[in-house]
Amino acid sequence: MTPTRLGLIGDNIARSQSPRLHVEAGRLCGLDLTYERLIPHDLGRSFDEVFEHCLDEGFRGINVTYPYKEEVVPRLTVPDPATAAIRACNTVLFGTGRPVGYNTDHSGFIAAFRARFGAASPGRVAMIGAGGVGKAIAFGLTGLGVQELRIFDRDSEKADGLAAAVTASSSDIKLVVAMTVDEAVAEADGLINCTPLGMTGYAGSPIPANLMTGACWAFDAVYTPVDTNFLCDAQRAGLEVMSGYELFFHQGVDAFRLFTGLDVDTVRLRRVLELPPE
Repeated sequence: MTPTRLGLIGDNIARSQSPRLHVEAGRLCGLDLTYERLIPHDLGRSFDEVFEHCLDEGFRGINVTYPYKEEVVPRLTVPDPATAAIRACNTVLFGTGRPVGYNTDHSGFIAAFRARFGAASPGRVAMIGAGGVGKAIAFGLTGLGVQELRIFDRDSEKADGLAAAVTASSSDIKLVVAMTVDEAVAEADGLINCTPLGMTGYAGSPIPANLMTGACWAFDAVYTPVDTNFLCDAQRAGLEVMSGYELFFHQGVDAFRLFTGLDVDTVRLRRVLELPPE
């Protein structure tokens, strides 16, 4: 049997756990599956060249991560209206026609939030970062019933564009584009990092620890490492936290379902992934 071939295109993904998640999910479902890390710089190719390589070499699909989630969209058919509004894709399926794009960061965040915090409303949320993952999280927050969303990005055009897209899809939300981090987090219930800060190779935290007091919960989209400076500061400030690993896990399960058409046993998969790699 020919293995199902999958991959991940992104920068700074040497420590990504996506290959292990998908291979183990495949094993639990009785599939022979491979999953490759594809770093354009290391391959001496552009993103477009790596994408074409996957298309030509029989990949069933790919995940796309920072900084290519928005760049990939013009190459895709995007059937889901929510994903089309987000304008960023992290999961691509190849077939006989034009590649099809999805955003499992969006669905995965909703699933992760509900698993961690139950039916609670996110309340008033400050989100730092309006890039590809920020778009998915912002639209996920609308689905969760966020009361107010304040967005800050050093690139004000990104923040304005995301605010306009969210407002166009849901007029019920109070949405603010903050001019500073301090303005964004003032009296916020939830704090979210959607920047690369904290990721391996990108030291730091987007929100100073002294600004966290008074919030209730925090989420960091970064998951390598899991214990980022941002989440450690939030825990010390008494906030309930959700790590980026939860987003990684749930978006991965959703992507696996799209790639294979199968539902993996998530309890067994989580247990396997907690074990040291063989």
